[in-house]
Amino acid sequence: MPKKKSLTHFDAKGNAVMVDVSAKAATMREAVAKGSVVMEPATLKLIQSRKVKKGDVLAVAQLAGIMAAKRTPDIIPLCHPLALSSVNVELSCDTKRHAVDIVATCKVTGTTGVEMEALTAVSAAALTVYDMCKSVDRGMTITNVRLVKKSGGKSGTFVAK
Repeated sequence: MPKKKSLTHFDAKGNAVMVDVSAKAATMREAVAKGSVVMEPATLKLIQSRKVKKGDVLAVAQLAGIMAAKRTPDIIPLCHPLALSSVNVELSCDTKRHAVDIVATCKVTGTTGVEMEALTAVSAAALTVYDMCKSVDRGMTITNVRLVKKSGGKSGTFVAK
């Protein structure tokens, strides 16, 4: 019978705790997250032509994603501070779906994974797109933020279906 999985961020009394990773081996770990911001076609055209009043939406959102990944433990209470070795945030425009698609890849050699950093990067980049374009399109939707791949550590590789 498979071992029952339990939540790791609670002690025996149900109190929130930061997981102790001191006994874990440092390994190369990588996580990839994705998400999208769906908008009106005219909004996407403004982004592509760099005519949004606040500036180059894709460049600013990329930087916001990178900065957010580095600050993840400051906003997610039980995340470990990590010395990230790489954060890559890519934004692309899909004219058929009227969307900005975001992919974040984070890497570290350490004792805990970087899934939260990749998800935080995507979320912050998406929020930045929204913030920069809300004056012309308040109906934008941030959607489908998810982990698509993670590797390294004891639990091995995960690839979303």
